[in-house]
Amino acid sequence: MTSRERILKVLNGDIPGNVPVTLFIHDEGHFLSQVYPDLDIKDYIGNKFKVIDLQRELGTDIHMRIWGGCIPLWLIVGGFNTETTTKDWKVESKVSTRGKSKVTASKVVTPEGELYQEFTISEFIKGTLHYACTKKPVKTIEDLNILKKYEPSMNSDYPEYLNNIVLKVKNYLRDDGIVSMWTPGGLFNHASKLIDLETLYMLYLIDNDFYKKLMDYSFNRIKPFIETITSTDLDLLGMGGNTAGGFLGVKTFDKYVLPYEKKLIDFIHERGKKVLYHNCGEIMNLVESYIELGADIIESFSPPPLLGDGDLLKAKELSKGEYVIIGSIDQVNVIKDGSPGIIREKVKEALKAGKPGGKFILQPSDFLEYDTPMENIKAYIEAGKFGSY
Repeated sequence: MTSRERILKVLNGDIPGNVPVTLFIHDEGHFLSQVYPDLDIKDYIGNKFKVIDLQRELGTDIHMRIWGGCIPLWLIVGGFNTETTTKDWKVESKVSTRGKSKVTASKVVTPEGELYQEFTISEFIKGTLHYACTKKPVKTIEDLNILKKYEPSMNSDYPEYLNNIVLKVKNYLRDDGIVSMWTPGGLFNHASKLIDLETLYMLYLIDNDFYKKLMDYSFNRIKPFIETITSTDLDLLGMGGNTAGGFLGVKTFDKYVLPYEKKLIDFIHERGKKVLYHNCGEIMNLVESYIELGADIIESFSPPPLLGDGDLLKAKELSKGEYVIIGSIDQVNVIKDGSPGIIREKVKEALKAGKPGGKFILQPSDFLEYDTPMENIKAYIEAGKFGSY
């Protein structure tokens, strides 16, 4: 059985001979920069090939998650479109340096007003960039209306550009695994790229009309990109759900977040693709809500005490086999900072909890960090061999 067949069996609800053992390696910096110190962060295709090569050498089942260069930064990381200028959308930007960060302050001028934002790129480790919209553009419903009316959407050459990336990566990967792509959703995560979190976390209570318009706009804003992404040969799509984590409470999540997340998931399903929903923080009180959410895969059940509250055994019980679970080895305190002995122990615990009934893929809770010892990764992979059915 190939790695691709093994992973797809799990995703389709069947039980393979072994639990798939995967790694989470970001295709831009972080652990990849550790392995390849001279990494060219702009070599988007080459870096994806490096991720595949590394995992082939290590002998894992490959889940290749593509990100770098696949979606405009303003759409997936935050802020308004600064790449395109029209007669009704005139962008002015000024770049400054603050320590190890490059800050781009932008103003856009439209017939009905101006919007302002700051976008920051930081390089604390060579070859590893951190992106954030550090001053969000939407403060009022009037700001939102300006975005809705005037912001340029997807460039006409984007579908061909993305399809070319996906085809090259899939052809290079062959039967050694699957390929997914991070989308500019979920919708609550996407809204948080446009408006301050402090405001967003109160908005559904203090101005529900504004909140509804923001969430509806978020769907319509990313819709053409989702249509393009689902038209490629990707195996599944990844959606961020960490901003609406378990700390919101199940009642709040079910009432104000779930309907919008489900709308996007249903739209992706209608277009024939599976959905992976990523929540790397507090998660346990949403395990049953995720059944109604309808995603095919939920990750990553980050374990306590530092990364989350994931309890794999309880999650398997509460989820009732309604979705595939991916996780849940602590990539920092166990894989990066632990000993090979501790790693083997934690992997065996995870396999014991996750394996019964299938619908489980072993994986670190998030992407591998810089300075993760290679011997620890090998210990993780070796311990995964105990996952035979």
